[in-house]
Amino acid sequence: MTNTAPWTSRKPTAVLVLADGTVIEGVGIGATGKVTAEVCFNTALTGYQEILTDPSYLGQIVTFTFPHIGNIGTNDEDVEDLTPAARRGAVGTIFKADITEPSNYRAAKHLNDWLASRGIIGLSGIDTRALTAWIREHGAPNAVIAHDPNGVFDIEALKAEARAWSGLVDLDLAKEATSGQSSQWTEKPWVWNEGYDNLKADDAKYHIVCVDYGVKRNILRLFTGLDCKVTVVPANTSAEDIMALNPDGVFLSNGPGDPAATGKYAVPVIQHIIKTETPTFGICLGHQMLGLALGAKTEKMHQGHHGANHPVKDHTTGKVEIVSMNHGFAIDSKSLPEGVEETHISLFDGSNCGLRLAGKPVFSVQHHPEASPGPQDSHYLFRRFINLVRERKGEAALAER
Repeated sequence: MTNTAPWTSRKPTAVLVLADGTVIEGVGIGATGKVTAEVCFNTALTGYQEILTDPSYLGQIVTFTFPHIGNIGTNDEDVEDLTPAARRGAVGTIFKADITEPSNYRAAKHLNDWLASRGIIGLSGIDTRALTAWIREHGAPNAVIAHDPNGVFDIEALKAEARAWSGLVDLDLAKEATSGQSSQWTEKPWVWNEGYDNLKADDAKYHIVCVDYGVKRNILRLFTGLDCKVTVVPANTSAEDIMALNPDGVFLSNGPGDPAATGKYAVPVIQHIIKTETPTFGICLGHQMLGLALGAKTEKMHQGHHGANHPVKDHTTGKVEIVSMNHGFAIDSKSLPEGVEETHISLFDGSNCGLRLAGKPVFSVQHHPEASPGPQDSHYLFRRFINLVRERKGEAALAER
């Protein structure tokens, strides 16, 4: 891969050094310093702030294929990590063009200042199409991204660091992305020109316990939007402590890292919850670990799925929906044991995107149905989950759509 950057008259103040020794020079943005991570690309046209604060991106550098980033600035509302002070999200980012000046009535801070405040190291001014094509051919690489305003880099040392990093396989990042303690979530979905309201205690019909492996705020909002009281518990919470909360349903959240690594302590908890026949719903990492708990296997993907334009087919309805994706691991469809049904597949590559346990109120999906950012085609899955809760209580089902 050659670096055909349009800014070559400017001094490079940032570099991306791949594990194979490739060096890509650019203009530094955001925080200064260096970090080692995996490089991926995201094809979404909007939602850069939500993407960069998605805890599922912990340990990754996000390359945006859309060339102009920054036009809506940033604000305090469009963040997805539950505890932003801990900066749980992408550790680096790459843009094609210079950051666009903000032009939006909700803008509170310039994107460059926001990146710096969150410790996200960025690089701009490179041919992101060439980098994306390289990743599609060779797979998501380990790399070091570094930003020095003076443009001083020890390239050989950076190459050594990139080569030495072990990568995401066998890495439990949920322990870094999870909440430190249990909490109650009450914020409801955003309403145009009104912002967020909170669920009133008297309006809560059901109690959902969210096991937080790196949960996104908009997932929790969709539960409260269905009149659910939500208790968020840390990733390593025991099954006994979860069931002591007397949940009507248990939600297994999204999150970063290798599901097999997190599953070493999470899988026994999930297996116990399944035995209680409590309605259980998993998303992303939660989906992968539910698959492990049911006897399936997970595998590292070549380049992963990252974007807001992925077609997925729901075999239970026969419908195709456009969804948001963010994952570098997947369940091996061939490993699904008897009694576990594949419910969704990716129409890009046929990989598994959903499952359910026959005869039990247990299901999960690989994609991000909360759609933050992205299309809302999959919002029905939250109503599908609540219908399992209602069925257990002898209540009539809600319309899924």
